[in-house]
Amino acid sequence: MKRKKILKLLGLQGNINVIVGDAVEVLPTINKKYDMIFIDASKGKYSVFFEHALRLSNSGSVIIADNVLYRGYVMGDYNERKYRTVVNRLRKFIEEVTTNKKVKTEILEVGDGLAVSVVK
Repeated sequence: MKRKKILKLLGLQGNINVIVGDAVEVLPTINKKYDMIFIDASKGKYSVFFEHALRLSNSGSVIIADNVLYRGYVMGDYNERKYRTVVNRLRKFIEEVTTNKKVKTEILEVGDGLAVSVVK
């Protein structure tokens, strides 16, 4: 079922703005503020996406980043070559969001991990 049909069926067509495209290209063109932003994209670019999410948020907005624990590798001593870059970038992302004074962030160990940030 298409997104528009699902949103209409749920009565949410006026409340949810679905933007389709490459986030690296689309995010710089958006200037509207949002109450909630969900990040589920290229794990290695989460820091870039988070900076845009902050720019697009008001005080009280919620930013959720999915899969931040990446199969549990991020919290362990994983250092194998195959996923080393993405694991290291996600570790850096977690450090950035948990120390950023503009947000209050909790890392939830559910599923593959969620970073839930509330903009101050």
